[in-house]
Amino acid sequence: MRSTTSGLRLLSAAALVAATAAVGMTGPGGATPAHAAATYRAQYHFTVPDHWKNDPQRPVYVNGKFNYYYLYNADYPTEVGTAWRLATTTDGVAFADQGIAAPKKTNANHDLWSGSAVVDTANTAGFGAGAVIQLVTQMDHPTPAQIASSSGPQAQFLWYSIDGGRTFRPHGETPVIPNGGRRDFRDPKVIWDAARGRWVAAITEGDRIGFFTSPDLKTWTWQSDFVSTHGTLECPDLFPMRADDGTTHWVLGVSAGGIPGTYAYWTGAFDGAAFTADAATPQWLDHGFDWYAGVTWEDPAAPVDRRFGMAWMNNWAYPDTTPTRAADGFNGTDSIVRQITLKHYPDGYALASQPTPALATHAASVRNLGTIQVNDGLVPLAYHGTAYQLDTDVSWTQLENIGLQLRASADGTRHADAGIYHDYSYLNRRQTGQPDTTGTRGESHAPWNPAKTSAHLRILVDRTTIEVFVDDGRFVHSSEVFADPADTGVNLYATGGSATFANTTITEFPDLSQRPAHVVSGFEGSSYDPGWTTSGSFTGTGPSFEYLPGMVGNAVLDTFAGGGDPATGTITSPAFTLDRNHLRFLIAGGDHPPGSPGQTSINLVVNGQIVRTATGDGTGVLKPVDWDIGDLSGQSAQVQVIDQATGAWGHLMVDQLLLSD
Repeated sequence: MRSTTSGLRLLSAAALVAATAAVGMTGPGGATPAHAAATYRAQYHFTVPDHWKNDPQRPVYVNGKFNYYYLYNADYPTEVGTAWRLATTTDGVAFADQGIAAPKKTNANHDLWSGSAVVDTANTAGFGAGAVIQLVTQMDHPTPAQIASSSGPQAQFLWYSIDGGRTFRPHGETPVIPNGGRRDFRDPKVIWDAARGRWVAAITEGDRIGFFTSPDLKTWTWQSDFVSTHGTLECPDLFPMRADDGTTHWVLGVSAGGIPGTYAYWTGAFDGAAFTADAATPQWLDHGFDWYAGVTWEDPAAPVDRRFGMAWMNNWAYPDTTPTRAADGFNGTDSIVRQITLKHYPDGYALASQPTPALATHAASVRNLGTIQVNDGLVPLAYHGTAYQLDTDVSWTQLENIGLQLRASADGTRHADAGIYHDYSYLNRRQTGQPDTTGTRGESHAPWNPAKTSAHLRILVDRTTIEVFVDDGRFVHSSEVFADPADTGVNLYATGGSATFANTTITEFPDLSQRPAHVVSGFEGSSYDPGWTTSGSFTGTGPSFEYLPGMVGNAVLDTFAGGGDPATGTITSPAFTLDRNHLRFLIAGGDHPPGSPGQTSINLVVNGQIVRTATGDGTGVLKPVDWDIGDLSGQSAQVQVIDQATGAWGHLMVDQLLLSD
C-alpha cells in the first residue's frame, strides 16, 4: 500500500494487520529476509553475464544488428575501472554477449568511461568508410592514486573499429578534446548534424552541458554551454524528433541528481551550436528511482518519429546493494527497452514511452484473467509469479486509493504497491526488500489528473525490478525491488469505494538471459596458449607483436614469424567444445584456400573432418569472419592454421578466436 507522512493508508482490518507487520521488514542495507537459495537474475531484462555493469552506451546499428555497449568491470569488487563490453541484438529484447570490445588498461589513460559510438559512413575521420568510432571519456595520464580514486583529469579520447564495432583500438594517448581545467568533463554524446555537415558532441561539465563541433571527429571546437540547476550532470542526450502533430523539436536529455534522479529532459530548439529550452524546468522520462544513465537511439524504421531507450536500473546512492551479487555473481541489470515518441499535450510537448513492441513477440504465454471487481478492500489475483507483464484497465467512480500489491508474500506482510492516489501515481517499495536505507527513496510519485476516473496500467515485474507505465507512458516508475523469491502473489486493492480491473492479462516470457562469450585464444602471450601445438617452420614460435590494422590487443598469430613467406607448417589448438552457436575471428594474409596450390587457411576440424574454412584476402588488414556453428553444438573441435604457401603473401594472420551466440 502507499504510505503517507501520518502512517499507512489502509484497505481493511486484514490489510491493517498485514501492513503493520510489514513495517521494518527489510534488514540493514535494505537486505531481503532469509530465503531458500534461488536466482535473482532477471528473466527477460538484460543483465551483465558476470561481475559488474553500469552505464549503457547508445547502441549503433551495424550490419542488420544493434551493437549495444556498456561499462563493464571484470575486476569488481576488488578494483575500480571499466571497459566497454558488447552485446548484439536485433530487437532490443534478446541479447547475445560478444565479450570485451574496448579493453581497459590498454594505455596510460587506464579505463574507459561513458561516451558514444557512431558509424562514420563518409569516412570523415579517415579510418575507412563505415568505421565505428568512439568518443569516450578517459582520465588523461592519471597517477596511480588518481586511478584508485577515479580522480584523474577527465578528457575525451578517440577509439576506432574497422571490424563492424566488434573490437576497438585507441587513436593514440592524446585527447581530441583536452580537459581545459574542468573538474567534471565527461560522457560525450555525438550526433551527425546533416544540415551543417559536421559532428556535434554534447558533454557534461558539472552543472552544465557543453556543445562542441567537428568536421572529422578529431578536431573539435567549443560552441556554447547549457546551464542547469540540477546538480552534477552526466550522460547527456541530444536529438531531433517529430511530434504527433507533425512539428519537429529538439530534445536535450541528461542524467541528473536529486529526486527522482533519473533522465531529465527539455524540449526546445538547437541551431547547431546552442540549445534553447522551451521551459527552464525539465521533465522526467522516468519518475522512479532507478532509471539512470539512460540512452536513446533512432528506430531505423522511423528515425524521426520513434526512438528506443534504456537505462541502468540502479542508483549511485546504493550501487552495491543487491542480492544478485551473492546469489548469482553479478551486479548489473538494465531496464526494458522502450519505444519513445514525442506528443503534444495541453501543457506542451513531452516524451511518452512504452515497452518496445518486440517484447510481445517473445511471449511464452498470455493469460486473460478477465474483469475483477474490488469493493473497498483487497482481492487476490488468480496468479503467482516473479517475472511477468501485467496489463489492466482500471475504472472507478469515487475513490481514494487504487492499485496492486506485487510480489506479495503468502502472509501478506511483504509487497510492493503500484497505484493511484488523489493527484499522483506511485510505486511504493518500502514494504519489501529494497536498496534504500535513508527512507528518501521508498515511494516514487508522478502527476495524475484527479478528475480522471480510469487508467491503463502496464506493469513489468522481473526478479529484482518493477516498471509501471501509466496510460500512454508519459509517466513511468522504474525501481529496484528485492522481493524474496518466495513472494509471488498479486493482490488488487481499492480504498474509499469500488474499482473495476478489466482486460486484466498476464504475459510470461522465457528465460532470455545471455550466455557469456568466451575467448578460445587472443594470442596475447610470447608463446601460444597451453595445449596449442606447432609443426614445421612454426615449431618453437609464438604470436607476433608487430602491429597490424584491426588487431585486438598487442599480438596476433602470424605465420610470417616462422621465417617469412617461405615458412610452412601448422598451428593447432587443443580440443574444445562448441558450446556457443558462432565462432568469430579476425583474419588477414594470403588468399590461398584449401585445394589451391600452397594453401593458407584456418580450418575448424570436427571428427577429423574440415567443417569450416577461411583464408585471407591478400592484404595485411585483419577482417572479421563469422562461422555459424549451430549445427555442430556440443561437439569437440579443433582450430588448425595451415600454411603451405611459399610465394607472395605466403603467410596468414589470425586474431581473437571467440565463441559466442
